[in-house]
Amino acid sequence: MKYILCVVLILELSASVAALIKMTCKILETFDLHGLYKKGDIMLGGIFPVQYLSIPPELSFTSKPNKWKCDSLDFSGFQSAQTMAYAIDEINRNVSLLPNITLGYRLFDNCIRMPIGLRAAAVLINGQDSIVYDYSCSQAPPIVALVGDAGSAPSIAISRILSLFGMPMVNYFSTCPCLSNKVEFPSFFRTIPSDDFQVKAMVEIIKHFGWTWVGVIGSDDEYGHTALKTFSDVFQNVGCLSFTEIIPKSNDKLKISRIISSIKQSTAKVIIIFAVSRDISFLLNEIILQNITGKQWIASEAWSLGSLAREENFYWLGGTIGIAIRRKDIPNLENFLLQVRPDFDPANNLVIRFWETMFECKFPENSSTFLNSKTCTGSEDLKSLSTAYTDTSQLRSAYNVYKSVYALAHALHDLMMCKQGEGPFENGSCADIFNVQPWQVLFYMRKVNFINPLGERVAFDKNGDALGIYDIVNWQKIDHGKITIKTIGVYDESVITGKALTIQDDDIFWNFPSKLVPQSICSKSCQPGTRKASRKGEPVCCFDCVPCAEGEISTVFGRWMNLQNKCVEKELEFLSFEDSMGIALTSLAALGMCVSVSVLAVFIHFRETAVVKANNSELSYFLLVSLALCFLCSLFFIGEPSHVTCRLRHVAFGISFVLCISCLLVKTVVVIIAFKATLPGNNRIKWFGAVQQRGTVFFFTSVETLICILWLVIAPPVPAKNTNNEHSKIILECYVGSITGFSCVLGYIFFLACICFILAFLSRNLPDSFNEAKFITFSMLIFLAVWIAFIPAYVSSPGKYTIAVEIFAILASSFGLLTAIFTPKCYIILLKPELNNKRSLMGICAASSVNQT
Repeated sequence: MKYILCVVLILELSASVAALIKMTCKILETFDLHGLYKKGDIMLGGIFPVQYLSIPPELSFTSKPNKWKCDSLDFSGFQSAQTMAYAIDEINRNVSLLPNITLGYRLFDNCIRMPIGLRAAAVLINGQDSIVYDYSCSQAPPIVALVGDAGSAPSIAISRILSLFGMPMVNYFSTCPCLSNKVEFPSFFRTIPSDDFQVKAMVEIIKHFGWTWVGVIGSDDEYGHTALKTFSDVFQNVGCLSFTEIIPKSNDKLKISRIISSIKQSTAKVIIIFAVSRDISFLLNEIILQNITGKQWIASEAWSLGSLAREENFYWLGGTIGIAIRRKDIPNLENFLLQVRPDFDPANNLVIRFWETMFECKFPENSSTFLNSKTCTGSEDLKSLSTAYTDTSQLRSAYNVYKSVYALAHALHDLMMCKQGEGPFENGSCADIFNVQPWQVLFYMRKVNFINPLGERVAFDKNGDALGIYDIVNWQKIDHGKITIKTIGVYDESVITGKALTIQDDDIFWNFPSKLVPQSICSKSCQPGTRKASRKGEPVCCFDCVPCAEGEISTVFGRWMNLQNKCVEKELEFLSFEDSMGIALTSLAALGMCVSVSVLAVFIHFRETAVVKANNSELSYFLLVSLALCFLCSLFFIGEPSHVTCRLRHVAFGISFVLCISCLLVKTVVVIIAFKATLPGNNRIKWFGAVQQRGTVFFFTSVETLICILWLVIAPPVPAKNTNNEHSKIILECYVGSITGFSCVLGYIFFLACICFILAFLSRNLPDSFNEAKFITFSMLIFLAVWIAFIPAYVSSPGKYTIAVEIFAILASSFGLLTAIFTPKCYIILLKPELNNKRSLMGICAASSVNQT
């Protein structure tokens, strides 16, 4: 019986051991990583480039490889990591954001190496414990989201892994446009703008300074290759690339020499570089060695604020214009950074590395690279040193880290505020804040939109990208040789009105002897009258200028590459009947002629009435016919000039107006003689009857006709092509031929008008029944005013507008004469017929005579 009980007991113990083995998961590998840690209810992960030198293990493939080793701490990278810690600490103290929830963090250094970054990501996803006691290893991951990595290439690799688990990754420094692809990177977000925005900003800077011939260099990684392709696609509508080169990741002498050769041989003064400072340093050493100067460098955000901005490099890189992440001041961050103290928790071993590097000492408990250094006490004063770690005046990438943490905190807060039954998940359920899954946080990350404590809006577009906002910076030297990076402008794609780019040109330092904006063009613009002739095998920006043939001009279409690339016939300009202005003037001329004919018809129909008889009906008929001819002659000025129209326009104009003014002059003389004839013993009227009146009109008109005939015989007006006023157009006009003949035609009209005006003015107070003098005075005043004003308008009007001004003067003076002379008469004839009799007119005359006496 005892034997049986022992067997049963052994079997039960064996089953228990087997069950225990099945209940555990074992981590296959642990990594020797440097990091920072703080426990919380919800943990966030972070990956930062803190140490920049690394030693890979030797691979013998016969034994387990050793661990990677990292060295040479970068204070800016450690500042970014501490900024994440500060943001979490600030959120934990905020009672309105994630109340009763404490955020924690686990941050790792990637040593600027992708293999180490991938190891860090694996640890953050799986945890550090070597054995996990869980039946199915299905517990929530150690972190719910990740902030990092800095570089685009490692971010692409890490994001692919995190996407498998639906874990949000909020990046603060990776700018590759490829990461905007939500199919490949569905859980990726970033608080730094994509390179697509950076390229647009660079192109706008280049356009601002008129550079069309540039060289471009990129790093040999995803960041560089993508930036080069995007820049080439966008820049092709602005200018040409002199060369495109790739900087090797290692100090490859052959490849570096090829890049240097391209720079020296190129005539481009402007060179754009998309790379990090570490990659550019290899190229810079050779630039300094060969003393390459006279170049304007344009820096991408990856190196515009980097370590290359030093006094020893300024002779070659001074005046560099760069794209930079927006800067912000974070209150109290400096105090937080100065409160860091070392402890010997293995999870916080990065602080030990930082402390030993900062004070060049070593802790006895730690194996340090500072073998011969003094011993660290841990009580050293951070305030006594001035480094990039304690400098909070240029918070750019650190500010993006700050925004990333707050974006995650607001997503978690929205998740926590969910009400059961109204949630976004199955059956309206909500997530459990104490057992939250990364994919649940991802849902709320897509909807994040808030104002952070510094007053800036944080939101993501459909691709997870932030708004395209940059500072434009310039490398300058201030007092005592100190190098400063000065903000000279802003590029803001969120601007609704106005230009996205704003630059203070006067604040820029140009590293050229002239201290002026350099020119970077392959060929200067062709002068007017020449066209571009492309050079075989060279970009379209490089060309020769060939003269255009006679009567041709170089084309101008608006885009720089199409300017003057061929010669075309110049545009012919004249006032045509199809032109809107031509239509308007033709309509006015037709209206004036119709009114003149209508008034003539009224006068003929009422020819036996007192008003018509009293105003010398025959001269009135002549006057109305001449006014109709004045309106008609204006039509000779419209249309393409020809030999016939050029002769007719001025002849018809001169004879029509002389006929009109002759009638008015004779009318004025008749009024004076008729009044004198009413005086006792005066019989002058019989010497100036109808025959003499017609003869006088004929004589005055014959003189003008003779002048016109002599003009046409000696040097008539001819059509001409005017190419002097406007380079791009040929103005078709009538050359007057003889200036003397033209002056005589106009002078004779002016002479008659002045005589008529003087006589009419002197006789304006004669009795009303006989007196047209005051109407003639008013009409001639209008006539003279119009033509005096015509002279300056004619001289100052370009092209076809010169003709338009002349036509307007003809029509205005004709309408003035027609209105002033015939409106009062038509008013009595048509509207006041009871006054249209001899008695009424005599009554008016008598009343007028009494008033005048």
